[in-house]
Formats: sequence, C-alpha cells, structure tokens
Amino acid sequence: MLRYIWLTVALAWLASAASTAQEAASSVPDTERRIAITIDDAPLGPGAKGNWDRAGALIEGLNAAGVQAIFFVTTDGFEELEDGKARVERYADAGHLIANHTHSHPWLYQVEADDFLSDIDRAEAHLEGLENRRLRFRYPFLDQGRRDSDKRQSVWDGLDARGLGDGYVTVDTYDWHLDRQWRQAVAEDASVDEAALSDVYVAMIVEAAEHAASLAETWLDNQPVHTLLLHENDAAASFLPAAIKGLRGAGWTIVTPDEAYARPLPRPALTTGFTGMGRVAALAWERGARGEGTFDHWSASESGIEERLASEGAVTAVD
Repeated sequence: MLRYIWLTVALAWLASAASTAQEAASSVPDTERRIAITIDDAPLGPGAKGNWDRAGALIEGLNAAGVQAIFFVTTDGFEELEDGKARVERYADAGHLIANHTHSHPWLYQVEADDFLSDIDRAEAHLEGLENRRLRFRYPFLDQGRRDSDKRQSVWDGLDARGLGDGYVTVDTYDWHLDRQWRQAVAEDASVDEAALSDVYVAMIVEAAEHAASLAETWLDNQPVHTLLLHENDAAASFLPAAIKGLRGAGWTIVTPDEAYARPLPRPALTTGFTGMGRVAALAWERGARGEGTFDHWSASESGIEERLASEGAVTAVD
C-alpha cells in the first residue's frame, strides 16, 4: 500500500511539472543552465548485463532522482523483442513521456522521403493508445537528409501535416559507443571496472553538456533549455543516476522534456547539411562557427571514448 501511495504521489508530481512547463520556460532567465533527459531507441535488445530488468533499473533511478525523461521509441522492438512493448508501457506508466523515433531507424539520406514518412506512420500505429504520448519526432542518427534540401522540406511538410513536433537534441553523446565497448569487453572476457566505467559515463555527460552550453553562449543569442541525447541501454540503466547527480553538482537544473521544448529552437536552414551533432551545433555553424576546436569533443568521438576508458582503467583487455 505504501508503495502504491508513493507511486501515486510521484506521478501526480510529474504531471504537475509537465503542466507548468510553459510558465517555467518563460519565467527562468536565459542564463540559467537547464537540461532535459531524452532517451532514444527504446526498446533495445540485451546488452552487457544480459537478461536483466533494464526497465526497472531505469525507472527506479529516474524516480529516485525526481526526473521525468522522454523515450523516443523505435517500434520494431515491439515486434522483435518479447517484452518490447511491455517495457515501453512500463516507462509510460511510471510517468515518463513517449514519442516517435520511426519504426525501423533508417538514415533519411538513404531512403526516399515518402518511405521515411511511411516508417514514421508505422511507428505511430504501434504507439497509439500508450499513456503519456507526446506528438514529437526525433530523426534517427540526427540525420535530416544531409544536403538534400528537397527531401528535407518534404519530410518537414509531412511532419507538420501529422502534427509531430521536433524532438531535437542539443547535447550529443556517443553513449552508445561506451555501452558497446562494455558489451564487447564482457563478450571477450576482458576486465571491466564498473566504478571506473561509471566515472567515465558521468564525465562524458557533464562535459558534453558544458561543451554545448559554451557553444551556445558563443554563437547563439540566448542559452537554450538543453536536451541530452542518451539511449535505452545498460549504461544508462546503470549509471544515469550518477550522471544526474554530476550534472546537478556542476550547476545544471534538470527540467521536464515539456519545459525543454516549450520555447523551441528553430530548424536549421534547408541548405545546412551540418545537423548530425544536434541543434545548437547546426545553428552555430549557420552563424559562422568552424573548425575541429569549435565542434569536436571526446564525448562524441569513438576514439575519444576509447582513450578515456583506457586511461581510467575501466576496460582492460585480457592478454
């Protein structure tokens, strides 16, 4: 009974926070550093920890931190994983938001616009009826068709016609690569220090957020409410609570996804092919930002993450 009462109170709190997001977005100074947690590719298959309750760990960690996340769902997992749909329903029932990330996760530049929109529609059909839905869409790989402006416009028109808002990213990380390195190490019976792995994960997220905030401060008119890109993997389920603590310790306020998107950043221009690092990077590029020193960061680099894992002793190959 106490567990039921606690969950009811938590869900009421999350609902109240979401309903007041527009007011909060308009009343907080643009200089305050705010960030929302967004999680892609749910539901994913087994990872480094094998057959465990990843959803339960994510829900417990987020609720303990008092954080509402938005899950951008790739619905082929409903067909391929026995617990795929049930897992996403658990996220929704726990008070987290659910949005569209296509059905099969295609690169837009590799498919026709009509086929891409059909894949979005297929996902919408799978998501119909789920609790806490948000009519919002995120591009797989953050790919908006590269330099094909006609294709980009066709997809924009299709999204607008469907009433699907833009689930853009401002803080990009290669958390998927850290998770992959962990999974590979386990498969190869390499040594894994999970405490060190957690430290690298936290540093990756906090430093990526700092990098995006610095880019926005230099190139944009205002500091936006940021959106952090993560994935529904074992790394997030294991280490996200520590990363949230790290962000707060670095002066970040964790806000709801609704607040983050209440005052949306504009779409990049049709002629901007530089979209794969997220919205702040794309807008900075349009304003003249150039060079590796401006954009590159180890948190969105496969080699950078591998070097950090090695230097911290998180993953050690077996001789």
